[in-house]
Amino acid sequence: QVQLVESGGGLVQAGDSLRLSCAASGLSFSVYTMSWFRQASGKEREFVAGIGRVDSSAIYADSVKGRFTISRDNAKNTVYLQMNSLKPEDTAVYYCAADATPYYTLVSRLRGAYEYWGQGTQVTVSS
Repeated sequence: QVQLVESGGGLVQAGDSLRLSCAASGLSFSVYTMSWFRQASGKEREFVAGIGRVDSSAIYADSVKGRFTISRDNAKNTVYLQMNSLKPEDTAVYYCAADATPYYTLVSRLRGAYEYWGQGTQVTVSS
């Protein structure tokens, strides 16, 4: 049974930093592309950042580029999202996700490409 468990969310002020973690179990973590999505209240879930399985190549949404960094530790079966210079518009529930296709090399921005999802962690940024 695949489980993705996010942690690290919280309430911070604008300009602060947070690091989210997503611990995976029940799958061969190193062969899966991993991504972070977020969903603000009343809005659709959107892609934030993704990281490949082989060379840890990463892609980002334009809204977070330069502020957020995704990384992974395959020895710990964990993917991270370092979030700096947080803004109120970053307020959302953040979800990690694993691609539906193991060994796939490309990082997709599409929700439908991901089969496994965590339960989410709330990030609230006050102004």
